[in-house]
Amino acid sequence: MVTVREDFWLRRLRRTLTGESSAPTLVLVEGRAGTGKSRLAARLAELPEAARATTVRWHCGDRRPPQPPADGDGPVLLLVDDVHRADATELDRLRALLEDPRPWLAAVVTYRPEELAAPGLPLSAPPPRYAAELTVLRHRVEPWSREQVRQAAVEALGEACTPDAVARLHERTGGVARFVVDVLAALRDGGRASCTAADVDAAGVPVRLADLVLGRTAQLPEPARRVVWAAAVLDEPAGSADLLTVAGLADRDGRDALVAALAGAALRQDADDRYTLPVPLAAAAVHETLPGPVRQELHGRAADVLQRRQPVPWPALAHHRRASGRIGGWLRAVERAARQAAGAGRHQEAIGLLESTLASPLVPHAARARLAPVLAASAVVGLRSDQTVDVLAQIVEDETLPAAMRGEMRLDLGLLLCNQVGMGTQGWAELERAAAELRELRPALAARAMSSLAMPYWPGHTLAIHLRWMAAAEEAAADSKDEVIRTAVAVNRSSVSLCYGDPQGWEQVRALPVESQDLRQRQQAARGLCNAADAAIWLGYYGRAERLLSEGLEMSAKSGAPYAEQTALGARLLLEWTTGRWAGLPERCEAFLAKTSAMPVVAADARMVLGLLHLAQGDWGRALAWLSGKDAAAREHASAPLAAATSGALIRLALARQDLPTAVAEARSGWATLSEKGVWVWGAELAPWAVEAMALAGEVRTARRMADRFAAELEGRDAPMASAAAVWTHAVLAETTGRPAQAAALYEEAEAAFAALPRPYVATLCAEGAGRCVLKSAAANAVAEGAEAANAVAGGASGPADATAPADAEALPDADALPEDVKARAAAVLTSCAQRFADLGATWDAARARAVLRAYQPAEGRRPPGRPSYGDQLSPREREVAELASSGLTNREIATTLHLSPRTVEQHVARAMRKLGTASRQELADSREALGGGETAGQD
Repeated sequence: MVTVREDFWLRRLRRTLTGESSAPTLVLVEGRAGTGKSRLAARLAELPEAARATTVRWHCGDRRPPQPPADGDGPVLLLVDDVHRADATELDRLRALLEDPRPWLAAVVTYRPEELAAPGLPLSAPPPRYAAELTVLRHRVEPWSREQVRQAAVEALGEACTPDAVARLHERTGGVARFVVDVLAALRDGGRASCTAADVDAAGVPVRLADLVLGRTAQLPEPARRVVWAAAVLDEPAGSADLLTVAGLADRDGRDALVAALAGAALRQDADDRYTLPVPLAAAAVHETLPGPVRQELHGRAADVLQRRQPVPWPALAHHRRASGRIGGWLRAVERAARQAAGAGRHQEAIGLLESTLASPLVPHAARARLAPVLAASAVVGLRSDQTVDVLAQIVEDETLPAAMRGEMRLDLGLLLCNQVGMGTQGWAELERAAAELRELRPALAARAMSSLAMPYWPGHTLAIHLRWMAAAEEAAADSKDEVIRTAVAVNRSSVSLCYGDPQGWEQVRALPVESQDLRQRQQAARGLCNAADAAIWLGYYGRAERLLSEGLEMSAKSGAPYAEQTALGARLLLEWTTGRWAGLPERCEAFLAKTSAMPVVAADARMVLGLLHLAQGDWGRALAWLSGKDAAAREHASAPLAAATSGALIRLALARQDLPTAVAEARSGWATLSEKGVWVWGAELAPWAVEAMALAGEVRTARRMADRFAAELEGRDAPMASAAAVWTHAVLAETTGRPAQAAALYEEAEAAFAALPRPYVATLCAEGAGRCVLKSAAANAVAEGAEAANAVAGGASGPADATAPADAEALPDADALPEDVKARAAAVLTSCAQRFADLGATWDAARARAVLRAYQPAEGRRPPGRPSYGDQLSPREREVAELASSGLTNREIATTLHLSPRTVEQHVARAMRKLGTASRQELADSREALGGGETAGQD
C-alpha cells in the first residue's frame, strides 16, 4: 500500500464511479484531528461522477450503520468517516465488505492515525485480507502551508492580516485547518481594522482545540499527565531527556509515561525525535489548568534545563525564571537577552522584552535605572510603541535618577515622540530640555539633541532657528570623541541641506560612512540614505531617489534599523505616485498602512498618496477623509512638506467642488505655514493651487505677490520640481488674469520641465492647461477682431482690457468663433491628455479633458448628427457619467466637470443604472469594474 497524491487517486475513483473500470477501489485517508478529512469526504460526495452513482455515508460510532447497496446496482461511492471510532461490529462489517468487494465500488475511509487502536492499522489487527481485485491506496491530509493559511486569512479578514500575523497563525495552529478557521473567526468577530501577530496571540485557544487536548490529557495516568504538563510549560519541541527532567520523572518511569502520552495522542513526535503537543497553541490551554505550585515547580526545572544549554536562550530563560518566582535571575536574564538582541540589530525583540519587564511593579529601582537606557536606545531606531513612550515618560520624571541618565532618557523620548509617535511639539520640548541637561554632563549626547532640533520637518519653527541648532550641534560634535555622535550629526547636516535645496547636501551624503565596521555608525548612515531619498523626492530627483531608496533599504535591513526601513518604504509609495506608477498603488498603500497604523509619522506618506489618488479618480469624499479626516495625520504634528502638499490637494478639491471660500481659507493657511517655515522648495505642490484660489477670489495682487515670491525664494536652490512648479504657478496666474496666450506658453514650458523629471501626472495637467488656453487665446483674438471691426464702422476704439480682473479658469469660449486649425491643434493636445490621464487611472481628470475636447472638436472630427443606438449597452457618455457617479461625485459636481446641466447628468445616471441593473448609486459604485472597459467616452 502506497501513499499517493490526491490527483492520482481521485482519477482512479472517478473511473470507478463512471463505470469505466469495474475494479473496486479503496482509498484510506489519514489526517490528524482538524486537518479536514470530513471536508474532503463531503467534497467527494459533490463530484459530478457521484451524481450518477449511489452514495452511501457511514459515520463510525453511529448506532445503526447504513446498509450498502446490493450487487448489480451500478457504481457505489462509500464514504466512511472516522473509522478510528468504529466498534467491533462496525469493523467486522467493513472488513467483510473489503475482503469481498462488489464491482464498481469506490470506498473512501477516513481516520485519525494518532487515535487508532492498533497503530498503523486503520481497520484494526489483524489487518483485512484485501481481495486481489481491490486497489488499495493511502492519502495523507497534511496541515495547511503558510500560503494556504494566508488565503484563509484573506477570505476571513480581507487584507487586514499582516505577514507577521499570518506567520504567527501558521506557527501556533500548526496549519491545522479547523483551528486556523476557529482563530480567524475569533479575530473577525473582534472587529479589528487590522490584525497583527499580537492579535493572534490575544485571540486565545479555540474551544474545540482546548476540549480535544484537555480531554486526551485527562484520560492519561498521572505520570503521563505530568509529561504533557512539562511539554506545555516548555512550549517548544523538546528531547525526551529535557522533557522528563522538567516533568520530574526518573528514567524508567519517565519512559513509560512518555509512551503512554504518545499512545493517548496527547503528545506527538516529530522527525527529530522531539516531543510537543499536537498543536502548539494547545500549550496555553494545558498551562492554564495547572495548579499554581505545580506550574511554578515545572517552570523552575525548565529554567535549570535551559541554563545548561549553549548558547543560553536568554529570552526563554527569563520567561521561566519569572514564572518560577526567581526575580533576580529573571532581571539578569532580561538584561542579557535585551543587550544581545539590540547588539544584533533585533531592536523590536529588545523593545518587547524590556517593555513588559519595566511595566512590572516587581522591578526594583536600581534594575529599572539599568534597563531603561537599553529600552530607549532600541526604541529610537525601532518602531513605535505607546508603551515605550509611557515607560520613558515616567522615567524622565524620576528625580532620583542621575541627571546625566535622565537627560539621556529625555533625548530618546524626544526622538521617539518626534519620529515615531508624531507629537512634534511635545518631542521638541523634550529635546530642548535634553540639550540643556546634557550640555555640561554629556556634550556628545547634547550634540545629538541639538542636531535633532535642527531638522526642519516639524512645524512651529523657522529654517533660521533650525540652522542655528545645526551650527551648535556641529560645534559640539567637533569637540566630541564619539564617532557615532559625529556620524549622527553629519547625517542630520546632510538631511537639513537637502531639505532646502542646498547643492552641498549631495556631497555630504556621499561622505556618510556606509562602509563602517561599527554597527551603530552603519545604522546612522542607513538613516542618512533614507532621509536623502525622501528629500530627493521632494526636490524632484526621482532617479536619485530610487537609487538611494534601494541602498538605504538594504543597509537598514542589514544593520537593524527598522524605523529607517519603514520610512523608506513609505517614501517609495510617494515616489510611485509622483512618477506615475499607479497600477496597484492603492493596494500597496493600504497594505503598508495595515503594518504601520500605530505609527502616524511613518504612515503619513501612504495616507496622503491615497488622498491624491482618490482626488484624481473623482472619489472626493474618500479623498477628503484621507487628506483631512480622521484618517489623516494631525495638522499640528504633520511634517512640513507633507503639510504643504496636503494643503495644495485640499485647495484643488475645494476648487473642483466650486467651494471658493474654503479654497481661499486653505490657501491662506497653507501659505502662511510655508512662509513661516521658510523652506520654499516644499511649496511646489502648494503654490499653483494657492495662487489660483486667490486669483479666482479677486485677490489678484496677492496672487501675483505669492507667485513672484515663490520664484524669487528658489534662486540658488537645487530643486528642479519647485523650479518647474514656479513656471506652472505663473501659467496659472496668467490664465486666471485673462492672459491666455502667455499662459499657454508658460504651461508648455512647465509641461516640458515636468516631463523631464519625469512627473507625468502634473505634466499632463500642464499640457491640458496649454490646450485650454490655446482655445481661450483664439477666442479672445476673435472677439477683439470683431470689436475692432465694429469700432471701425462706428468710428471709435475700445481701451485695453483690465489685466487685473480675474477670469474663470474653467470658463470656455464660443466654439463657433474659433478657427478650425486652432481647434485641431487644441483637440490633438486634449485628446493626448485624456488618454494620458486614463492610462494613469485619473478618471476625473480624463473626463474633464474629454469634456473640453467635445466642446471644441474640429468639424471633421465630429460624428454625424443624430443619436446612435447603444441598446442595452452603455453609451460613451453614460459610461463616463456612471464612472464619476460611482466615485461619489454628486450630479452637480459631475455637471461641472463635464460642462453639462445637472438635469442631463441625472438622466445619464438613471439610464446607466437601468442598463447595469443597479438600484442605487452605492450599487453603481459596486459595479465600477463593469464601467472600466469599453470605448473611450465621446460625443453622443
